[in-house]
Amino acid sequence: MTQFRVGVVGAGRVGAVLAAALRTAGHEIVAAAGESDASRGRIESLLPGTPVMKPSDAARAADLLLLTVPDDMLPNVVAMLSASGAIRDGQLVVHTSGAHGLAVLADAAAVGARTIALHPAMTFTGTEVDLPRLRDAVFGVTAGEGERAVTEQLVADLGGRPMWVAEDKRTLYHAGLAHGANHLVTLVTQAMEMLAAAGGDSPADTLRPLLNAALDNALAHGDAALTGPIVRGDVETVRAHLVEITANAPETVPSYLSLARATLDRVVTDGRLLPIRAAKLRQVLAAAELKVPARR
Repeated sequence: MTQFRVGVVGAGRVGAVLAAALRTAGHEIVAAAGESDASRGRIESLLPGTPVMKPSDAARAADLLLLTVPDDMLPNVVAMLSASGAIRDGQLVVHTSGAHGLAVLADAAAVGARTIALHPAMTFTGTEVDLPRLRDAVFGVTAGEGERAVTEQLVADLGGRPMWVAEDKRTLYHAGLAHGANHLVTLVTQAMEMLAAAGGDSPADTLRPLLNAALDNALAHGDAALTGPIVRGDVETVRAHLVEITANAPETVPSYLSLARATLDRVVTDGRLLPIRAAKLRQVLAAAELKVPARR
């Protein structure tokens, strides 16, 4: 196994955790760059003894440079480090952005660096609890043929499994993750707010077994896991839902309508709901939408 001298630029929640995992796998973390108090706290906690350096110095010290800065900052960071000579010929330059592929590392490639896009499909707290979560996590990776073997080694060292993503599919890959995970948080939070308004003293405990079962069933069976009033064609139940949500949680009406329509389309397409029943449901949804206050 090749062991690398690793420099981390951006000791945020992702960078500090990945660097700690690489250290456990036998790689040497020679430098970390992080300006905020939170970043320096993560370096001290997860990477004790690691020198804190400026980004350019961290890059020069490493033969594997891990760039874990925010997506919008990444192009400028790559351009700056490449132009300053901090990135060099033969160096491995790896970023962890889900939305970007190899194109964002073009300046690094132009000076001879070997470039890899390596994104963990995981949410991070930036603490030790993230480390066991990396085991069996999927990493969305994009790399040239010459870097395929080292990419697979890095993912294995991190405890994960690679999902190879074509350069022109990186944004779609990332959108799928964001839609599934980030919007799920919004959906669950809205559901908890409605249960609280209904008098529930522990909405999270009420939802947890239901949501765990629904998620497991959806991942295993896709649309076949759909249940509920839309699937059954219960027009009056959906109408009653919308009356109560409008009265007690009006900010949730747009997402309920959007997801109800998407669910309706899917169960009509697969034949579980007759078109005549679906048409009545669409009328109910359309009528409710007319009552939604215009957003400023």
